[in-house]
Amino acid sequence: MMDRGGIFAGDDPFAIARSWMAEAEASEINDPNAIALATVDAQGLPNVRMVLLKEIEADAFVFYTNYGSKKAQEIEGAGKAAFVLHWKSLRRQIRVRGMTEREEGPQADEYYASRSLKSRLGAWASKQSEPLSSREYLMAEVAKVTVTKGAHPPRPPFWGGFRLRPVEIEFWADGAFRLHDRFRWTRETPLDSWGIQRLNP
Repeated sequence: MMDRGGIFAGDDPFAIARSWMAEAEASEINDPNAIALATVDAQGLPNVRMVLLKEIEADAFVFYTNYGSKKAQEIEGAGKAAFVLHWKSLRRQIRVRGMTEREEGPQADEYYASRSLKSRLGAWASKQSEPLSSREYLMAEVAKVTVTKGAHPPRPPFWGGFRLRPVEIEFWADGAFRLHDRFRWTRETPLDSWGIQRLNP
């Protein structure tokens, strides 16, 4: 086994990711779970935006969104996506690429129920990515769903999670004189075992 050092210890990239996230939660000023999520449209033109990563599972990463949004349409059109986690406080980043699937069962229900009431009502009111005439109109929609959905709104059928099952994960840690440490985990499919390589900085 190659010498990777303490912060890269072990052969499970998800365990390393969870460890780094825990460190970032103690050092990053805000949103240590913010990822830059990249997708492509039907013409192959890329898009990227910030999204909050909500779970690092045993073999996947999970985030949530409106299924009518531009990002969701592009994810489902391609069946794949990529993201990067970058922590300035730790001088580290994780790059991930892989296949996607919906998470719209009890796990999505549980996460939706954990959000604040205003956020849950906002999910019902917002037609994400569609043109909006004014903020006043949006707030009027929030007022409407507040009346119709009450204090315990169910998860909207058009809102839920995506699970990204990686075929590539790269860990990067800052090094002196720009001689950074980089290790890449790769596999042909999400069902295969990982291969690990050290990369030049």
